[in-house]
Amino acid sequence: QVQLVESGGGSVLAGGSLRLSCAASGYSRCMAWFRQAPGKEREGVATINTLTSPYYADSVKGRFTISRDNAENTVYLQMNSLKPEDTAMYYCAAHNSYIRSCSTWSGYNYWGQGTQVTVSS
Repeated sequence: QVQLVESGGGSVLAGGSLRLSCAASGYSRCMAWFRQAPGKEREGVATINTLTSPYYADSVKGRFTISRDNAENTVYLQMNSLKPEDTAMYYCAAHNSYIRSCSTWSGYNYWGQGTQVTVSS
């Protein structure tokens, strides 16, 4: 029901920055970023609720910032101090459930196609 389109991925040297964008076709209560590296399972990166309260994985806390523009139905992920370990396909996700807190990795049922982030040293 909700379409999500990511953009902003690319290649960057370690220590550099990238800003990912996710354009949604409509409003979602919870939005998030996940990532998946080759040979690994998908993991949560960051989530944000309607009031822009963020939640981060420990591995990115202090380096990544999630934000949203509700007027444009867009969520962003500012990634600073990138490390080679951050290399992955990054996916935007969303859900409209009012049962769960947005500060979890569960319940996301709308997914974008992904944008590749490659960090080299």
